[in-house]
Amino acid sequence: MQVPAPFEYERATSIEHALVLLRELGPDARILAGGHSLLPMMKLRLAAPEYLIDIDDLAEELGYVREHGDEIRIGAMTRHRDLLESPLLADRAAIFVDAERVIADPVVRNRGTIGGALCQADPSEDLSAVCAAIDAQLVIRGLDGDRVADMYEFHRGPYRTAVESDELLVEIRIPTRGQTGSAYEKVDRRVGDWAVAAAGASVTLANGAIAGSGIALAAVGAGVTCVEAQEYLRGREPDDEALQEAGRLAAAECSPVSDQRGSAEYKRHVAGVLTCRALRRAAARAGEAG
Repeated sequence: MQVPAPFEYERATSIEHALVLLRELGPDARILAGGHSLLPMMKLRLAAPEYLIDIDDLAEELGYVREHGDEIRIGAMTRHRDLLESPLLADRAAIFVDAERVIADPVVRNRGTIGGALCQADPSEDLSAVCAAIDAQLVIRGLDGDRVADMYEFHRGPYRTAVESDELLVEIRIPTRGQTGSAYEKVDRRVGDWAVAAAGASVTLANGAIAGSGIALAAVGAGVTCVEAQEYLRGREPDDEALQEAGRLAAAECSPVSDQRGSAEYKRHVAGVLTCRALRRAAARAGEAG
């Protein structure tokens, strides 16, 4: 039977209380949000924090999806289920709904949180690719105030983020642009499993051409944002030839490894195909938004 190493348990009653506990307990403390990323690692002894700070009581304060000016703001304690069922996201950022349909199972979706998923920074994690593809901004809070990071700044490598040991991720901000669509595509071995490869995409149209795009991959290397593919698409019409070339460029930018889910060559091929599919659906949704 796998059991975690011994640890002390604290329960935060407010954001400030959680931040005070983090400051007092130091780098050996970890935040427990939904727990579906951290606890399995603790059972395998891949993580062994001396203190767990449970922030479940902050779900009411940090669990929301709402529109604010030209942004959608998502609290870090928002559950996967709430992202899946949000009418606002379905209408303005459908990539979340696409991704949530293929994340884990109902048990995990009922408890796991977007903040916990992003802070785990697993290279195979879906919502990191989603947020990178749509240019999300992340609000990180400490006792000295807030700071904002984009996904490039936020992810510092596998299982490492810009959140310091005395800080919390509190909010995700999604820009809403006029004629924009987004989509997510994933291939896995069985329903709810980690991806063999996955691709998130966003497309903004202007006068029938691509004014901007976002492409991010999961499970094919750490922090894969496909800059060359995005630059290639700028100013082009979203036809099959352009989207297929963008998929080829995205495949060339990733760096998968061979494992039980497939060879590196197979994963690279799948990443390219999924990128093309996600771009095609994102462009179609952008056209509908216009």
